[in-house]
Amino acid sequence: MESLADCSDAIEAAGELLIKTLTQGGKILLCGNGGSAADCQHIATELVVQYQKSRRALAAIALTTDSSILTAHSNDFGFDTVYARQIEAIADEKDCLIAISTSGRSKNILKAVDAARLKGMAVIGLTGCEGGELISHVTHSVIVPSNVTARIQEAHILIGHWWCGAIEDCMDAGDTTPRMEEVEQCKERLPRAPTVGALGGAGAVAEETQ
Repeated sequence: MESLADCSDAIEAAGELLIKTLTQGGKILLCGNGGSAADCQHIATELVVQYQKSRRALAAIALTTDSSILTAHSNDFGFDTVYARQIEAIADEKDCLIAISTSGRSKNILKAVDAARLKGMAVIGLTGCEGGELISHVTHSVIVPSNVTARIQEAHILIGHWWCGAIEDCMDAGDTTPRMEEVEQCKERLPRAPTVGALGGAGAVAEETQ
């Protein structure tokens, strides 16, 4: 039985990076395809609105939602750079990109990561299988130990929820941004990252398009 136990340190390191990004006034951008695109929207919603606690709104943008941008760019320039173009337009070096690809091989995700690095951004790669090309281009990578797309996606949203909870634990209920020393104290109180079993099982092997 495979589990996320071996990923705990990577999940926690990525969570600390997200907390640092928001604390320093940066935004969290997310990109993915198919079910991973839905995960981007899900995670961004939890941050902008709320996850479990009442607190200030947090800056998070899913790059998967604007149908006019997605279709215009894909029609005029191609789908491979549909996320990279948005990063070029709205991102800066204080921001962090969460790049989600179950295979780690999706071309538009890899190009988005390259665009983010050109901006000086930190990048978190959330993937599965063996990580693909993605893991060699990111600041932190979390590789779910499975080759089954459904199991990888299930683990991805569990990880995303843990990040949202960790972020909320470090945010005040009011409008103020926590000081870095408060964030450091908060990190000491964070629970261990999630661990789940049964990430193998029947199902299709992760496809490049996810």
